[in-house]
Amino acid sequence: MNASAEPEVAALAAATLLRSTATIRERANALLARARAGQSQWFAVGDDATMDRTAKIVVDVTRERYGDGPIPYHSRWRHFEAGGVDRRAELDRALGDVSPSERARAQIDLAVVSVLLDAGAGPDWRYAEASSGQQFGRSEGLGVASYRAFASGLFSSNASKPFQADAARLRTVTAAQLGDAFQANESNPLVGLEGRVTLLRRLGDALLQQTDVFGAVPRPGGLFDVLAKSSSSVAAADILSLLLATLSSVWPAPNCIGSVALGDCWPYSAARGDGASDGWMPFHKLSQWLTYSLLEPFEWAGVKVGGLSALTGLPEYRNGGLLLDAGVIVPKDLTLLDRTWQVGDEFIVEWRALTVALLDELAPRVRKILGKTETEMPLACVLEGGTWAAGRVLAQQLRGGLPPIKIASDGTVF
Repeated sequence: MNASAEPEVAALAAATLLRSTATIRERANALLARARAGQSQWFAVGDDATMDRTAKIVVDVTRERYGDGPIPYHSRWRHFEAGGVDRRAELDRALGDVSPSERARAQIDLAVVSVLLDAGAGPDWRYAEASSGQQFGRSEGLGVASYRAFASGLFSSNASKPFQADAARLRTVTAAQLGDAFQANESNPLVGLEGRVTLLRRLGDALLQQTDVFGAVPRPGGLFDVLAKSSSSVAAADILSLLLATLSSVWPAPNCIGSVALGDCWPYSAARGDGASDGWMPFHKLSQWLTYSLLEPFEWAGVKVGGLSALTGLPEYRNGGLLLDAGVIVPKDLTLLDRTWQVGDEFIVEWRALTVALLDELAPRVRKILGKTETEMPLACVLEGGTWAAGRVLAQQLRGGLPPIKIASDGTVF
């Protein structure tokens, strides 16, 4: 091997390791064990009784939301249902008589763009939906606004095919256009608007550079053809792996090994591992949120998705906030909650890692109380029922909806 190529080979090997949910769990669990041993600078961890009380909070919220009925996946499609409006059915009607695969491509186009636009909106922003006469904030508002923008053809370069998102258009979307679509202005401020536009443009670049995956008219929906062309089933981990392999360059975080972009993966000296991956803690939160949001388009098209347990819980405001507010994760210095942090700060990296590991411990407690098996209630349903919703409930009770940790957001991770 050429000596000059060796660092790049090592970087690719490290990136492959860091893109694995097994690695996320392994390192998160190691940091949890370290915190429980009293070795964390930042956090202590509550006892079993605290975990049991937290599980009961999650169960109560789950029962209030879904009763004894089925619990759907934690997915962007729940936000498309905000206000009791079935926007998926609306999209189906608008698409008309198309093949299941073309319907899936359109749904994937919508989900990918919407998830990229899903970082926190801030407490003050609202979206007024003319057709329903309702107003929505936060994740629901972002979901409804992105759906309406998609349905209007904002992300398509072909006026005769509005229900798609393609590279040519995504690369030219401006902050003014997106701001207009999301009704953002000085009196209705949307946090991280420029960052969201950056993600859309970088998505367009990534699609254009990989026409072998995304098609001659590059669209996110090309993922369906790659993953479903030779089988009636697909593993959730394979969806995530393809997303990470093809779209890691979309995330503008300056986290790289060599020239390989790592995305939502952060330096942390206590996160030990092999080779060049040592000292990095991966999460891939938005990519996993996107994977959760693609499960249903595949299933609606008749493609069975297996291996849901491979995906991790999502380390973000609501899940991580639940664990803080319930006393499962305890800052060693409560004044740390008064500061505004950067996404890559050790305090935030460790909080997110503890969140991943503790969600895995919380889920079986929730299932036990509800009398559900993991097959009946995979983590995707625990999150939806669930931990994400309970985090929002506690935040509303304690701070009027604000999360317990302040993070400077550019709209690309949170």
